[in-house]
Amino acid sequence: MAQLIVDNVSVSFPLYHTESRSLKKTVFAAASGRLGEDSRHRLTVEALRGVSFTLNSGDRLGFIGSNGAGKTTLLRTMAGIYEPVAGSITLEGAVTALLDPGQGMNPDLTGNENIRLRALFNGYSEAQIRQLQEDVAAFAGLDQFLSLPVRTYSSGMVVRLGFAMATAILPQILLMDEWILAGDASFLDKARHRLETMVRGAEILVLSSHSPTIILEWCNRLIWMENGMVKADGSPEEVLAAYLPPDQFAHALEAAGKAA
Repeated sequence: MAQLIVDNVSVSFPLYHTESRSLKKTVFAAASGRLGEDSRHRLTVEALRGVSFTLNSGDRLGFIGSNGAGKTTLLRTMAGIYEPVAGSITLEGAVTALLDPGQGMNPDLTGNENIRLRALFNGYSEAQIRQLQEDVAAFAGLDQFLSLPVRTYSSGMVVRLGFAMATAILPQILLMDEWILAGDASFLDKARHRLETMVRGAEILVLSSHSPTIILEWCNRLIWMENGMVKADGSPEEVLAAYLPPDQFAHALEAAGKAA
């Protein structure tokens, strides 16, 4: 059984070269109420402050909030990219973080070598590695380009490869920043179906999105982030009713096929 526990987590980032008076003024204006000082007396921006929640198998949690509210920082902290300065995160179950389709790829390695590296990281056997390579190759449609270094790819090709790799390994806990669908028109239908299959198969979903319709469709719990803290935590309908203007909330309910 998968479980994710976020216990009183805080994350801060030190600011360097803040001796300039004009820079200090800009920083204070942009981060009002979120400035602090670390143990080395450096000025810091407090990106997350005392965030706590627990998720169990079957939970579908969404994050909503304005840009800079802390949603992506929290996802990246759960994924192990950022380290909390306080609190702890406990994960039980295999985790996939679909935050950036190109994440974790070495541009100097070929597409096939990146696929193999991802498989080895997940403890795959040789037979499983071959199966993964075949699956990713068939889905990405990059053919002979998989034998070339990723740094020679176009941005669209990087997205195809990264998306194919990220969605080929079914996780117990899935972390997603926005509803990632990328590529040209011929790629979108395949991508959408594959991603939805992955979401349905995950025991726990954590999704940050600016789309109320997606939140209503896929989540059974919603946290409203503001200034690095949890402002509201409840059902998607309850939180969105407080977050959105009434007309936008009614439109979101209608678009998601839910009664007002």
